[in-house]
Amino acid sequence: MKKSYGLTFKKASIELAQCPLCRGRAVTQGVFYELPCDHCNASGWVAAATGEALALDELVTQLSMVLHAARRQIEQLRRPQAGGPEAGYQGSNRLGAGGTNYTGD
Repeated sequence: MKKSYGLTFKKASIELAQCPLCRGRAVTQGVFYELPCDHCNASGWVAAATGEALALDELVTQLSMVLHAARRQIEQLRRPQAGGPEAGYQGSNRLGAGGTNYTGD
């Protein structure tokens, strides 16, 4: 484990896994109707390393971090990536005079 001193300025990301009891549904089947899952605090997610439920404030933070990472990945996949010969003409390669785009034409 890495030694660290003082305060940490970044929130540590905890890997999440689906609750094994409710299988990520946040509810379990009762006799007549569905009940909130007690194992995962009715969230459907537990810590992957320990299998224990997270505190609600920690769970909200971790789910927000996962959501932001997923949105960044979706935006990255939506942006078209130029390929082939036109790839050199897209954007700035900063090789021209004053840091402008240089195409070699």
